[in-house]
Amino acid sequence: MTATGTQARSRGRVQDPVDFQDFALGRGGQLFRTAFLLTAGDAHLAEDLVQEALGRMFARWGRLSRLENPAGYAQTVLVSVFVSQRRKRSSSELPTEVLAEQAGGPAGQEDPALRVTLLTALRQLAPQDRAVLVLRYWEDRSVEETAAALRLSSTAVRSRSSRALERLRGVLGSGFAEIAER
Repeated sequence: MTATGTQARSRGRVQDPVDFQDFALGRGGQLFRTAFLLTAGDAHLAEDLVQEALGRMFARWGRLSRLENPAGYAQTVLVSVFVSQRRKRSSSELPTEVLAEQAGGPAGQEDPALRVTLLTALRQLAPQDRAVLVLRYWEDRSVEETAAALRLSSTAVRSRSSRALERLRGVLGSGFAEIAER
């Protein structure tokens, strides 16, 4: 190997952590907002998901940094981590009826009652249905982008989306329209 090749390879290794840090700082907020919605408002679990997703990306950053859209890939990794954690159900945490202090959600949310109502309703959906709704309607992704992120067909995304919205409407009931219009 030539000296130039060795220097370039060595430089790449030295620069990778810095590039990754810039990437993580630049995309961390967006990843957290998505994770916050996926976890139906559990800020601590959302932070864990983002940390796990970024950890997986860091391990492969040398190859991933050359991707055309590393931010899109980060979203895909985040959703994948979320769905796989929900499948495992290996968490030792137990849900309770009484909530401890409430952490603040993403910035810009005006109505806490609306937020709590929506997060409670999202919590009642299956993880994959929740992921479809968050990506399609909160992240404003197309059917095809959502399908690629979740490794589903476009038809599966459309049908899951339709059924999940119907379930969400059933959970929220007619009283939700009054809360949303305030």
